Amino acid sequence: MKIALDAMGGDFAPDCTVVGAGLASKEIPDDNTIVLVGQEDLIRSKLKEHNVTSSNIEIVNADEVIGMGEHPTKALSQKPTASIPVGYGLLKAGIAKAFCSAGNTGAMHVGAMFTIKAIEGIIRPGIAGFVPKENGGFGVIIDVGANADCKPDVLFQFGEIGSLYAKHVFNIDNPKVGLMNLGEEEQKGTLLTQAAYQNLKLSKKINFVGNIEGRDLFNDKADVIVCDGFTGNVILKMAESFFDMLQTRKISDPYFDRFNYEAIGGSPILGVNGNVVIGHGVSSPEAIKNMVLLAQRMGESNVHTKIKDYFAE
Repeated sequence: MKIALDAMGGDFAPDCTVVGAGLASKEIPDDNTIVLVGQEDLIRSKLKEHNVTSSNIEIVNADEVIGMGEHPTKALSQKPTASIPVGYGLLKAGIAKAFCSAGNTGAMHVGAMFTIKAIEGIIRPGIAGFVPKENGGFGVIIDVGANADCKPDVLFQFGEIGSLYAKHVFNIDNPKVGLMNLGEEEQKGTLLTQAAYQNLKLSKKINFVGNIEGRDLFNDKADVIVCDGFTGNVILKMAESFFDMLQTRKISDPYFDRFNYEAIGGSPILGVNGNVVIGHGVSSPEAIKNMVLLAQRMGESNVHTKIKDYFAE
């Protein structure tokens, strides 16, 4: 299996991406390969500079780079030989089983929609985030930024997609799905969440446990948390700040260490025809490593085909 990594993506690329790829190459199975996508001469010089000599790292040349601040749609149309469109080309052709980047988030999202496209039946793909649970595992929260406004049927699909991801990637049998709300009672919330509640409640395909509140994020009440992208992004950024505050106060705790974005690696786009992971723009080599490992687990589980098969039914 080949995992494509945008070597030019991120605030500290290509140094951090090359070093991160080297770290990941030591942990992926021997029959897996990391494909660094970017300016070949520069990548080769960085591999040499950082003494990365792994035999399961390859390079695919991409002449151009999409900057972090560029307009996604314009950049993709004007720079077809940049690392992001070339990486998506590898994914679409089946050469790579997964593609990940810490580069321009908008370009990654738009690139997915225009290159590999949404799975048939999916109204809107979502970006998933991960919440450390007190029991040692992780919960899935979807959406965390792709769709600021969502209709009830979109939220319902997020429950389905998130449940499939938790089952096939996190190996959670019959994942519990909760709807983020301002109260546990069925009639609580906005008109949108009330309607979404009814859709989720009537479904026989997912294990819906009802509304959950913010205090339930980290306990075992729900394995999958459903919300619109505006709410999810606020929750995710707030959770990430816990680790930063503890670090500033020189407090170390094994549980809160799992809030470190480096340990999580990235956020997958779910509901598209391929395994895609978006990393943080400030990703360190450790974060790049974990982003690649997350992409590898997604490719190994074939989660995107599981979602496709589910909606084909």
